[in-house]
Amino acid sequence: MSPGKQSSESKTDAPMAAGARLEAMRRRVRVSRLAVWTVIGAGPIALGVALASTPTTVEAAAPPKPTDAGRTTAAAADPAGYAQLFVHAWLRSSADDATSAQSRLAQSMAPDVELPDLAADAQATPASVTAVRSARRAGGLWSVTVAAQYADGRLRYYAVPVAADRGGASFAVTGAPGVVAGPGRAEAAQSPYGVSVPDGDLSSAAEEFLTAYLTGAGEVDRYLAPGVMLSPVSPAAYTAITVQQLSAVEEAAAAEQVPADGTKVRVLAQVEARDTGGRWPLGYELALTARSGRWEVSALESGAALDGGAR
Repeated sequence: MSPGKQSSESKTDAPMAAGARLEAMRRRVRVSRLAVWTVIGAGPIALGVALASTPTTVEAAAPPKPTDAGRTTAAAADPAGYAQLFVHAWLRSSADDATSAQSRLAQSMAPDVELPDLAADAQATPASVTAVRSARRAGGLWSVTVAAQYADGRLRYYAVPVAADRGGASFAVTGAPGVVAGPGRAEAAQSPYGVSVPDGDLSSAAEEFLTAYLTGAGEVDRYLAPGVMLSPVSPAAYTAITVQQLSAVEEAAAAEQVPADGTKVRVLAQVEARDTGGRWPLGYELALTARSGRWEVSALESGAALDGGAR
């Protein structure tokens, strides 16, 4: 066969082979579709068998995001309340009266801990008992510092060893409390409220809002920014409110006139509140927003959550 003829036949066979492969692929697609519809008609069980037998491409699952399980467990297992309850009962118990309610409670929480042996004229009952610090140790052990305040002004701190299970469902006092020094006084960071706010629209808005919020005189809503909801203190806590000092974070708070709409400032109001019991110095952190030539409260940061406002 001549080279020219072989070349011609090769050129002719190439598209024919490609067409045959394409037709074969089409037949397989039609057969696959027919098989799927047949299985669907046969019922869900047959469909499950067909899907299980069909080769699939499996992608590697993304590894789960690491969670701070240790911190969550530690928070859930914190036995501060348990230690506080124990010290409250233990300080009110007596070895001379082991059947009293407080003695029995202390013994049930710490069977191996001896009860105090009180003198006849002792006034050891504290006015209040409060857990102030929890320190986690290895092996599910904790050391909880509990403060006991007495009516005569004495204040004692007790370190209580407590064991906790992993889920925080069970606790046990593992030893007698020990009197320790109280927590030291921390150095507070410098206040961000370094701008002095003069008397004017901003100070008036803050005082009028706090008056309505704390005394019930006036509607709180009229001082709030759109979308912010806040209920006043109920029943009213005080009869009169005066802002003694107002300081801010932003320089815009010191402007003589209300700035452009949308300007936001954060202020700290030092307040004098009065009621029938006397005069009370209070502090409130507020966020205010300028709108239509007036200041409106957009957040009360001092422990209150606002629906629609900052938290």
